[in-house]
Amino acid sequence: MPVKNRFAELQAEITEWRRDLHENPEILFETHRTSALVAEKLKEFGCDEIVTGIGRTGVVGVIKGKTDSAGKVIGLRADMDALPIHEATGLDYASKTDGAMHACGHDGHTAMLLGAAKYLAETRNFDGTAVVIFQPAEEGGGGGKEMCDDDMMNRWGIQEVYGMHNWPGHPVGSFLIRPGAFFAATDTYDIVFEGKGGHAAKPHETIDSTVMAAQAVVALQSIASRNANPVDQVVVSVTSFETSSNAYNVIPQRVHLKGTVRTLSNEMRDLAETRLKAVCDGIAATYGGSVDADYKRGYPVMVNSDAQTEFAADVARSVSGTCEDAPLVMGGEDFAYMLEERPGAYILVGNGDTAAVHHPEYNFNDEAIPAGCSWWAEIVEQRMPAA
Repeated sequence: MPVKNRFAELQAEITEWRRDLHENPEILFETHRTSALVAEKLKEFGCDEIVTGIGRTGVVGVIKGKTDSAGKVIGLRADMDALPIHEATGLDYASKTDGAMHACGHDGHTAMLLGAAKYLAETRNFDGTAVVIFQPAEEGGGGGKEMCDDDMMNRWGIQEVYGMHNWPGHPVGSFLIRPGAFFAATDTYDIVFEGKGGHAAKPHETIDSTVMAAQAVVALQSIASRNANPVDQVVVSVTSFETSSNAYNVIPQRVHLKGTVRTLSNEMRDLAETRLKAVCDGIAATYGGSVDADYKRGYPVMVNSDAQTEFAADVARSVSGTCEDAPLVMGGEDFAYMLEERPGAYILVGNGDTAAVHHPEYNFNDEAIPAGCSWWAEIVEQRMPAA
């Protein structure tokens, strides 16, 4: 079954919703206008239940099928939040909020799930219950975890959950997916080397924190090159090097390093944390200084369930005729929290030849709307076929 005709008919309306969302971006949990708009639309569509305030500002809508004899409940999730980026697209519907923009396409995800909800509420051509989930704070706030912590899965009896993200660089409306580990765990660290500051012309009287920190920048790369199995993926990046002095003739007392670690398994995550602390401790001991290495765990590895991934790929092929194998992604995705609680799958839909996500010139491609809406609707209709 190709793209549903109903979504071709609705594309202009869904595009209008999307561009309104794009013009009015909201960051993290501050999605008050967006959440209100979503709830208003779900009410207009005739959803059987609409609940706001799940995960602070999340919205959940419930759509019951023609019957509920099978007792199945499928969750569909879209993220709503924008990024703290100044938009540079020059669009006539560009962000009206300085320093905020939908640079990752969550405006498109929300609009597509609203489109699918409108269709499902109109037709109800399934046997079971569809739960549409609109999540805040995907971009670093852990909104998915907060919705789960609010007992969302148990409250609505969700048995499987599915998500989608646009993907620049692939044909519009095409799909990509992979089973198992898909998006990386996203951890961060703060490392503070403490030495003995002094005059730059008398280094022998100091314990040079910059030398310790510089050694650490290089040595931390050995986690990937010499500690990890070469077939396992791990990224250790130092992203900030800040000293306690900015003078030309002063050796600083301390240096603060910041960075991120990305891994695709719990075992590699544990190894990276252990080795990072050991490397820093060893360097501090070698040079006679001290170190405080604080490792913070962020989003977990996002893992697609095998059976649900196969099903999601079949649905994608029924919509677009093809579904490619997706690459491993070292970026993070907090849909991982939902997949820790329930089996499910996350798929990518092509956004065409556009700027990359998180770029100030990025824009969601509205031509992807019919395919994205069709995939979500077909997940419900094929997983819970009408009796």
